Amino acid sequence: MREKKELLIIIPAYNEAKNMERVLTDLEKPEIAEIADVLFMNDASSDDTNWIAKRHHHAVVTHVYNLGYGSGLQLGYKYAVRNDYKYVIQMDADGQHDVCNVLKLYEALKTPDENGRYPDIVLGARFLKESSFFKVGIVKKFALALFKALIKLGTGKKMADPTTGLQGLSYRAFLFYSQYNHFDDKYPDANMIMQMLLLGFNVTEIPAVMHARTEGVSMHSGLKPVIYMFRMGFSIIAVWVRIRVYKVDVGVADEDSAS
Repeated sequence: MREKKELLIIIPAYNEAKNMERVLTDLEKPEIAEIADVLFMNDASSDDTNWIAKRHHHAVVTHVYNLGYGSGLQLGYKYAVRNDYKYVIQMDADGQHDVCNVLKLYEALKTPDENGRYPDIVLGARFLKESSFFKVGIVKKFALALFKALIKLGTGKKMADPTTGLQGLSYRAFLFYSQYNHFDDKYPDANMIMQMLLLGFNVTEIPAVMHARTEGVSMHSGLKPVIYMFRMGFSIIAVWVRIRVYKVDVGVADEDSAS
């Protein structure tokens, strides 16, 4: 029987066949393969994304219709819960997230802070002092500054990169995300960081190594960054209202700690 691993790497993918071989080759290095299983969430790709992942003998869930990035992640969390994984690391299939980050995120998830508290979410941040250089366009810079300001205003916590898709999650974090109405099924981003901070989950950041996309089209191409900025800004505010004003899910992090 195959040895049970406690770490699952979830990779949402939509038409990423040109980038996946390099990502998979790096993930199959012994230092990664020995500690983690890989799950591809194929969001109804029209290219060879599905077959490349299967050829490398990784678990693949294929959507019949394109459901979006958030739906792929949430289904991945459900898979992790159902299969008793202890940790999840989510990363992109486009090669922007260097695989060297996996070991760093995994170690950070298992390291308590000075108060003995373990992280619930570890963000692989692009904009910490020790992070590798990563070029960002003007619209995205403005959006990032806006989201950081809203999170600081709403939670009191300063975040360097609340929009990163490279994240490590503890069991109680991805269990919470897997449940109905706890996760944005379209654009889970800084709004989810606002939510988890307000609910009392422990969110931390570590420096990350990132690369520019070399093939394919980003889901934030064209006018999409502008639309995304407005949608995410309103979503962050809506999360604050739901939790601070209507007290939805308040105390859930304390309940999970007690259990």
